[in-house]
Amino acid sequence: MEQISIIVPCYNEEEVLPLFYAEVNRVAGLMGEYDFEFLFVDDGSRDKTMEVIRDLAARDGRVKYVSFSRNFGKEAAMYAGFTYAGGDYVAVMDADLQDPPALLPEMMAAIREEGYDSVATRRVTRKGEPPIRSFFARCFYKLMRRISKTDMVDGARDYRLMTRQFVNSLLELGEYNRFSKGLYGWVGYKTKWLEYENVERAAGETKWSFWKLLLYSIEGIVAFSAAPLAIAAVTGIVCCLLAFLFIVVVVVRTLVFGDPVAGWPSLVCVILFVGGLQLFCMGILGEYLAKTYLEVKGRPIFLCRESNAEPYETK
Repeated sequence: MEQISIIVPCYNEEEVLPLFYAEVNRVAGLMGEYDFEFLFVDDGSRDKTMEVIRDLAARDGRVKYVSFSRNFGKEAAMYAGFTYAGGDYVAVMDADLQDPPALLPEMMAAIREEGYDSVATRRVTRKGEPPIRSFFARCFYKLMRRISKTDMVDGARDYRLMTRQFVNSLLELGEYNRFSKGLYGWVGYKTKWLEYENVERAAGETKWSFWKLLLYSIEGIVAFSAAPLAIAAVTGIVCCLLAFLFIVVVVVRTLVFGDPVAGWPSLVCVILFVGGLQLFCMGILGEYLAKTYLEVKGRPIFLCRESNAEPYETK
């Protein structure tokens, strides 16, 4: 019998885990033709998340878990899930029930009957989200479609069901700075998109603040596009041309009016503007250099403190 592994990244989710387990267990019961593995990845939670997971594992042999030594982030948790998942098919979903487990039968049918390698989900509305967050999210996806060759869909969730071949391809991408929404598109394969209305959290609070989402978007831009470097180079060329024209204007004005000193306030503004552009371009270069530095150090993506599962290659 084929097995479906469900990866569930968890960070301080003690309130919602019992609700999630009840729902995903109900859906698994409707798909009796498959074995299930519920793989919870504890991303260094500070509440009783691990206690809840251990209790679930004691009552249900299908429940596996991996607990990190500290908080490494959701991207590391998903990669750990891919590393330990042993199923023929692998799904990733959040524990907050914003990723409806009820979609699993439809997703599985698309892979088995329609020949897709993965089935991904996207929200058609952002109901319940702060307007400012929704606005910048849409701007991010529009920007990425212009500056990157990787396919990224507006409203895409991490909720996705994949074949073993798809997951093995993701595991070959062992980069430290991970942006899974881009990695999914980079590996290719045939992907079907399922649309659904936005669902609010069943319990608890979101861990994604506006600032964290902003940093995450920068991670995606740097990981999948060199356009910012090109923009910095073009900006430098334009500034040089403007500076040359300004020199010509100053020389002509001095020859005609004989007053090279007048206009110093505007000159100060120009200097500050150009200095700001230089710092901005240096910041872009620094961001790429920092990512390169982290990759070169070769540190592990995560450290496992406790687990009742084994990595896929050892199974």
